[in-house]
Amino acid sequence: MSETPVGDAAPGSPGAAVPPVALTPAAAELIRSLRGRHGPLMFHQSGGCCDGSAPMCYPAGEFRTGSSDVLLASLTVDEVPEPVDFWISKSQWELWKHTRLTVDVVPGRGSGFSLEAPDGVRFLIRSHLAPYPYPYP
Repeated sequence: MSETPVGDAAPGSPGAAVPPVALTPAAAELIRSLRGRHGPLMFHQSGGCCDGSAPMCYPAGEFRTGSSDVLLASLTVDEVPEPVDFWISKSQWELWKHTRLTVDVVPGRGSGFSLEAPDGVRFLIRSHLAPYPYPYP
């Protein structure tokens, strides 16, 4: 599976840290499409009950974050003028801090709350063990 890393430094470059969140090309394409229809976007990742651990995509600011959430990444997507913030609940990050998260897209119906639901696809997190725990954001 191919993925596009996000963040300021490219993985593998001298002194570069591997960012904790990446996007597959399919996820980036869906983000561009959703951005065109809904304006600026954000993600929130919880360990919630409604749709398992699927990342939920909302118009930026529509999901209210608070002290129990952390901003894990601001994703840069080609042709999207602003970063797409990726929030995660603190409790979920404590469980996943040893992993690198990749946002992907698969066929199927996700939660009705996430913007991609009417498109017949859903965002999905693929996690890979990182060689070290990421510092707490």
